[in-house]
Amino acid sequence: MTAMTTDPSFWDSVAEKYAARPVGDVPAFERKKAITLGHLRRDSKVLEIGCGTGSLALEMAPAAGHIHALDVSAEMLRIAEAKRVAAGVENVTFERATLEGASELAPASFDAAWAYSVLHLVDDRRAALARLFALLKPGGVLISSNVCLGESWVPYGALITVMRWFGKAPVVHSYDRQTVFADMRRAGFVEVEEKDVGAAKLVAFLVAKKPA
Repeated sequence: MTAMTTDPSFWDSVAEKYAARPVGDVPAFERKKAITLGHLRRDSKVLEIGCGTGSLALEMAPAAGHIHALDVSAEMLRIAEAKRVAAGVENVTFERATLEGASELAPASFDAAWAYSVLHLVDDRRAALARLFALLKPGGVLISSNVCLGESWVPYGALITVMRWFGKAPVVHSYDRQTVFADMRRAGFVEVEEKDVGAAKLVAFLVAKKPA
């Protein structure tokens, strides 16, 4: 992930629980995966940021050429790598790195980029989107699942601050749909579209393209 708002030690501390936690909204997640699969080819080169314990990358691997998956947490990636080896997956590479610090990411070299539930954890969202835009090939696609806390009447900011005092949460940035739509267009993306996956109201699942 890029410009993380919290020390990787937080994610290291919750990695085991995170890996064991079931998906909260299975039907919505299945629809997200179906849309993601629809944008893959057998030769697709994919970049995933904030890959966590690697579940998405490993499940999508048979439909892709190669997936380069990044995360800042060594513990998350230790679990991800163990899962990769156990599953015999050879076309996924896990790297502990920020988006800026990752190795061998050449401009215009990826067919797709994935950012599932990560942009709200990024200090400079606009810079991250600009970087992703630069890394995509012309015609490449960005797929992101966005938690839009700025659209809720619940005082999540205060709640998260209290949770952070007890080491139970990272820093989380609030934004609404229109903000992330605007940020993607500002980065150069076109055809920015929200897909109805039946998720909670605060979740916006977006597909955007780099002009061909």
